[in-house]
Amino acid sequence: MGRIFCGHLSGRLPEANLAAVADVAPGLAERTAAEFAVPHWYADYNDLVTRAPVDAVIIAAPASTHADVVEAAAGAGLPIFCEKPLALTLADCDRAVAAVERAGVPCQIGFMRRFDRAYARAKRLIDEGDIGKPVTFKAVGRDPMMPRLEYARPEVSGGLIVDMAIHDFDLGRWLMGSEVTRVTSEGGTLVFQELNTVGDFDNAVINLKFANGTLGNVEVSRNALYGYDIRTEVLGSDGAVLIGGLQQTPVLLLTREGGHHDVVTYIVERFGDAYLAELRHFVLMAQGKEEPAPSIYDGRAGTEIALAATLSYREGRPVALPMPEAEPA
Repeated sequence: MGRIFCGHLSGRLPEANLAAVADVAPGLAERTAAEFAVPHWYADYNDLVTRAPVDAVIIAAPASTHADVVEAAAGAGLPIFCEKPLALTLADCDRAVAAVERAGVPCQIGFMRRFDRAYARAKRLIDEGDIGKPVTFKAVGRDPMMPRLEYARPEVSGGLIVDMAIHDFDLGRWLMGSEVTRVTSEGGTLVFQELNTVGDFDNAVINLKFANGTLGNVEVSRNALYGYDIRTEVLGSDGAVLIGGLQQTPVLLLTREGGHHDVVTYIVERFGDAYLAELRHFVLMAQGKEEPAPSIYDGRAGTEIALAATLSYREGRPVALPMPEAEPA
């Protein structure tokens, strides 16, 4: 994600300049700075937020570090963009929220699907009443590969549900216009048994109950070896809206052997424009021209649902929200 953002800020967003990068990996910040012609680089994010000539900060570090970096950037008085999830515990989410509130700086969370043209149009159609009252929300999120085991560790990425389903939880809150009050999860390691060695798994299905009585269902998977499969459906009292599909280009080849079309390969191919749009919004936010959206409070809400869903899977029981702060995920 850091490389994607560097690329956008170095050539596709004339409203902003990439002034500095930081990374703890030996040599990576220096190599990235050279690749993107960035004048300043650091091995410690604290040096970046306190010494670099920057007006705002983008956080694309491991999820386990997000709260610390948010706290440092807020302490330096800088507007913040933070990739999802906000943190891996509710306590760290609240620490990040408190730092942002204390400093009075804006903070945007990287739920890029809200900036995708298809999802944005679906939101407008729902808000304008084209499908009547939303009744059920269904989402499919399937990655085309197993992640690196080091990344899959729950203490690094949060694990399958926190890492992947959090996007769908945010979409559910956003499209249904209601908070989640109960989650029930089923899951397992059904294909990539090596994930068991780090405490993660590869498939899950999560049922949601919203505060307004509506229902939701989210499926996430690590083993869509055919491509990147992201789809969402909202059923209303008077119709439905379907977002996304497998096909990348609108070309269907018909032969004696049947129909053939391409398949979306991965994240950048599907959501590249959305990543650019969310960064453009962040730049305007840092300039005081837009409000943070999705906000740090959206980030906390999505994380809480993901932690509750993970707890439901681990303990084999429904979990109610809001969660007690002391309850582990």
